[in-house]
Amino acid sequence: MHINICSSRLNRLFSAGAAAAQGKYAQMLFNELFEGYSNALRPVEDTDTVLNVTLQITLSQIKDMDERNQILTAYLWIRQTWHDAYLKWDKEKYDGLDSIRIPSNLVWRPDIVLYNKADDDFSEPVNTNIVLRYDGKITWDAPAITKSSCVVDVSYFPFDSQQCNLTFGSWTYNGNQVDIFNSLDSGDLSDFIEDVEWEIHGMPAVKNVITYGCCSDPYPDVTFTLILKRKSSFYIFNLLLPCLLISFLAPLGFYLPADSGEKVSLGVTVLLALTVFQLMVAESMPPSENVPLIGKYYIATMTMITASTALTIIIMNIHYCGSGAKPVPQWARVVILDYMSKIFFVYDVGENCTSSQRVKDQDPKLEKTNPCPKEQDKYEGATRPLAKIRNVNSDFKKKPPEDMNDGCGNAIDSNCCSCYKILIKNIEYIAYCVRRHKANHAKGVEWKKVAKVMDRFFMWIFFIMVFFMSVLIIGKAL
Repeated sequence: MHINICSSRLNRLFSAGAAAAQGKYAQMLFNELFEGYSNALRPVEDTDTVLNVTLQITLSQIKDMDERNQILTAYLWIRQTWHDAYLKWDKEKYDGLDSIRIPSNLVWRPDIVLYNKADDDFSEPVNTNIVLRYDGKITWDAPAITKSSCVVDVSYFPFDSQQCNLTFGSWTYNGNQVDIFNSLDSGDLSDFIEDVEWEIHGMPAVKNVITYGCCSDPYPDVTFTLILKRKSSFYIFNLLLPCLLISFLAPLGFYLPADSGEKVSLGVTVLLALTVFQLMVAESMPPSENVPLIGKYYIATMTMITASTALTIIIMNIHYCGSGAKPVPQWARVVILDYMSKIFFVYDVGENCTSSQRVKDQDPKLEKTNPCPKEQDKYEGATRPLAKIRNVNSDFKKKPPEDMNDGCGNAIDSNCCSCYKILIKNIEYIAYCVRRHKANHAKGVEWKKVAKVMDRFFMWIFFIMVFFMSVLIIGKAL
């Protein structure tokens, strides 16, 4: 055990001595390399030589996606690789030292920038160290939080996909001086942190060579296309599902009884609720001509509710036509009262809600047996005086009683006839008023039934419309 302790101490001393020796050689190498070195010019031996720069992007996190301002904020790791012709050495002369790490501002760096940058801060990149190898290869890894402009298409929001470009290129060097290549066919997504709102479906990289109008020289760039797919669960439960539930209240306004006085109030309340959700969507979307899918659904639902409220007002006017209105037309009596009422199960007052027959039709024995004989006798007794009066009047007309007088020798047949005639006229007038009242009441009942049938008809029409609209919006989600 004592021997093992001694050997471990010797290994640590040897490692410390080797590190000290490497540090000595690294200091010597640094002084020799940068003696007379300038980081202002391209590090090529011949000015006609093209300097190749390899670019690689690693996406770490999506920090924000501002659809309204069309700005993508991402956290990237940017790796640039090139060769410096003036920073080479023979590693055998420096005890096998093959690489050193020095501050990046000491060497020449390509001025590669993000072309579609949308940030107000034009600060320099992070001044991290570079790795310099003995063959002149320089690797510079630098983290960056970039804000890039992104054309956002919200036509299918919240089931949309977006493609945001990240275009990198040299700001001053053309393609004959500095050429850019992408090291991989796509960006590196191995270290990506999952986002709560977006799914990453790829990040392909493409090299482009563009000739601008200002200059005849080609300018290469590397464009990384970030393909994003929105996670729609949040918007389904917070924007779409409430609208779907509210839209089903619009047809129920037709089922609400007209005498309740709340039919129009329900439609207006539902319309105001949808307006609030529409404003919430409009605040987060860019003011473009492309209306989002959920916005179209809101507008269609609001239009439907507006139409249902207008129809409710018209039907309520029909319901309250009353006795002063014209009789129900014959075509409406046949189409609405005879056929549509049976299709939509609309019954008269006093009918069973589960059957179209009246109560007396359910039991034919009720017509044969009178459960209230006293009531029948009362109505029969009420008609007897009128019959007696008419019989007496006819008798007086046929043969006036000459032997009857009032004790003074005056006949009383003419006075009795006139009294009976006045009484008959009054009774007939009362009967006429009762019949007219019943007719007017029956006319109002018919108009109320017409209004009720129209309510049921539009209720099912609007239910079908809401169902198909919901199927369409869910079909877009799938």
